[in-house]
Amino acid sequence: MSSLAETVKKHVDVIKRRDQGDLTPREIVKELDRYIIGQDSAKKSVAIALRNRWRRQNVTDEIKDEILPNNIILIGPTGVGKTEIARRLARLAAAPFLKVEASKFTEVGYVGRDVDSMIRDITELAVTMIKAEKAAEVQDKAKKMAEERILDILIPPPKKSQYSAQQQQTQTDEDQQSKVEEEHHTTREKFRERLLAGKLDERVVEVDVPSDSSPMMQVFGPVGVEEMGMNLQDIFGNLMPKKYKKRKMTVAEAKDVLTQEEAQKLIDHDAAIREAIERVENSGIIFIDEIDKVSGEKAKGGGADVSREGVQRDLLPIVEGSTVQTKYGMVKTDHILFIASGAFHVSKPSDLIPELQGRFPIRVELKSLGEEDFVKILTTPQNALIKQYTALMETENIKLEFTDTGIREIARIATEVNEAVENIGARRLHTILTTLLEEILYDAPDAVSDKKITIDDTMVNEKLSSIVTDRDLSRYIL
Repeated sequence: MSSLAETVKKHVDVIKRRDQGDLTPREIVKELDRYIIGQDSAKKSVAIALRNRWRRQNVTDEIKDEILPNNIILIGPTGVGKTEIARRLARLAAAPFLKVEASKFTEVGYVGRDVDSMIRDITELAVTMIKAEKAAEVQDKAKKMAEERILDILIPPPKKSQYSAQQQQTQTDEDQQSKVEEEHHTTREKFRERLLAGKLDERVVEVDVPSDSSPMMQVFGPVGVEEMGMNLQDIFGNLMPKKYKKRKMTVAEAKDVLTQEEAQKLIDHDAAIREAIERVENSGIIFIDEIDKVSGEKAKGGGADVSREGVQRDLLPIVEGSTVQTKYGMVKTDHILFIASGAFHVSKPSDLIPELQGRFPIRVELKSLGEEDFVKILTTPQNALIKQYTALMETENIKLEFTDTGIREIARIATEVNEAVENIGARRLHTILTTLLEEILYDAPDAVSDKKITIDDTMVNEKLSSIVTDRDLSRYIL
């Protein structure tokens, strides 16, 4: 079970960014530059789209609902940063974000996912996001309540005197009861001090936790029924009393489990759902990848059973603005920002049906990445691959050091393989680095010497030159 502490850590930056809606486009681009190399025109377009959302929230009510988002189509080969731009934008805005692939949807009436499912999915994500934020807000109170429950387990409250009112308790009985309660309070406070100091973390206790043994309910019927409207599992689950089971765990584990349970009790779930729907409707971002695969040009080679133009026509009302039924209520899609992407090697945006083209007025072409871009990708971003591998090797007490010539040679080889085999953009760097460091990663736990390993151009050539020159090997390995 994931602890509340982990959830809080994941979402605390979301809470901090909630009031950062006044970021200027220039500041948004600067934030994106920390993770994404190049593609300035795409960053500029999404930054303007994000700022326009803030502007819309601050206009007069008369025209507010009339201002529609300017949806964007990102055009470019794989691995140039299309998905990462959308994902980082959503994190920056603390917005619900969902990535879907257009090719996974099918026209209504065929077996496959219906387009409404993307709205149900992003709403589910938003509810989880809001509840995590609400849990973070009440964490301190929930933690104290959990501590009281743990103390109740460690030091059970004293039983009241067995004498009833009808038996006319004597003063001696009352004094004895008072003394027992005072001793219990003193002992409890001593245990509280030890609990807060972490001295009881390894002690094993028995905790009542919710049982997951309720039977699963499946609904068989037309496509999408299992995702639509009423959630029968929730309905019938709420009709029956919640079952608990005893589970042994350490006090440290019990703190997390009980804090999470108490936090859920403190949350107003109805209010969280309302806020989640509002955030989806006004801040949600849906990234539709591979939209070129449902374009008209592709349809010529498609089978007769699935109409790609039919998928486009099913997508159209969602993008235009409609109301979708979810298990949390009705969700309007009018102001959700849609960012589509595709390589468009065979087809072109104009092959989409005219109505769908009109709903994506902004089109940005992303450039293919070259050697200089790869050098920057390897070193500049906060999550640069070299920084990742260096951190991984530090866990084995090995210092991995890349020279400038070594980095440039890796970038050169990535560019060469992309040109010779198939251009998969920055993803080529992953395969090349994995192949380059394979032996080091394998031998690291057993290494007794060479605690510092230097990766220079000579080593890169020794490891990769034979693979690069052999086109067949390159095709299968890199």
